[in-house]
Amino acid sequence: MKKLNFEIIINASNNKVWDAMWNEENFKKWTSAFCEGSYVKSTWKEGERIHFLDPNGNGMYSQISILEPNNRMFFTHIGNIENFEELPIDENSKQWSGATENYTLISDAVTSKILVSIDCLEEYVAFYSQSFPKGLAIIKEIAEKQ
Repeated sequence: MKKLNFEIIINASNNKVWDAMWNEENFKKWTSAFCEGSYVKSTWKEGERIHFLDPNGNGMYSQISILEPNNRMFFTHIGNIENFEELPIDENSKQWSGATENYTLISDAVTSKILVSIDCLEEYVAFYSQSFPKGLAIIKEIAEKQ
């Protein structure tokens, strides 16, 4: 597994950036860089499960390992979802189960920086290397317009 890191500086406060990232409608906008129509189902509580889904109800389930509003959101990925149902860990998902996806906001009086760190299977490095900068640019656009 390879560790990928991304960052972007945004001319907005960290609470505006946080809203641009995790507000339900905004989440749909920026994650369209990965999959058009993607969305999330979550209680948004640390330690609880979160479902990352495509329009057909397929995706993955994870645990929110750290949630500090306006500061950090860390996920630990667990397994696949098919037709809205969590699947047991199989040989395929064993390859990446336990991978992390971490978002940290660093803010000063004028700007906020998003730092993203993800564990990635080699076969998806090119996809995420291309998609994450697009998604972060959408977050920037949303936050700077608020």
